[in-house]
Amino acid sequence: MHRSSEISLLIVADDLLARAGLAALLAGQPGLYVAGQSDCGPALDALDQQHAPDALLWDLGWDFGEAENNPLLERLADFTARLPVLALLPDGEEAGKVWAAGVAGLLPRQVDGERLSAALAAVTAGLLVLDPGQRDLLAPASDIPPAELLEPLTPREEDVLALLADGLTNRAIARQLAISENTVKFHVQSLLGKLDAQSRTDAVVRATRLGLLIL
Repeated sequence: MHRSSEISLLIVADDLLARAGLAALLAGQPGLYVAGQSDCGPALDALDQQHAPDALLWDLGWDFGEAENNPLLERLADFTARLPVLALLPDGEEAGKVWAAGVAGLLPRQVDGERLSAALAAVTAGLLVLDPGQRDLLAPASDIPPAELLEPLTPREEDVLALLADGLTNRAIARQLAISENTVKFHVQSLLGKLDAQSRTDAVVRATRLGLLIL
């Protein structure tokens, strides 16, 4: 039974065994509810309408990337425009194309259940998840910030950034780090400047893309 506090997701993979394996991998993870499983055909559209999931977990398969003008990319883009999609890749060679399709997360197919669960929680919270080994393989895109910070973060700014990613308020961060709320505000403003971000959420997104937050 689906609880309102759980993340509802659909598992997508053309390989039936891959779908079953992912469902088994996530079965013991708290806070997740697998509403259904499907290949990428018309059945997926029907399940999406029926369950209105919070996210899709999409296994692209071992042979992804072998075909030119892969139709899966267009299919991916149809769904990433509407909800978060966490994609699993066999290797990083096609990471740029998949990232450009608008996925919220990219992980290798060999990921373990605990990390997969954390990544799904992150993408449904509006964050971006990217495996460190795939980050350097992404093709440049105009919406991806520069590969380097305007200035390096201090250790304290890194602490504040990690707590921002957890969704904590300035007051909660101050309690956690045993500093004043005004000091937290100072660090947040410094982070926004160094990341060239317009908001706290934007700062977390940019930091994730830069590899400063590994979720």
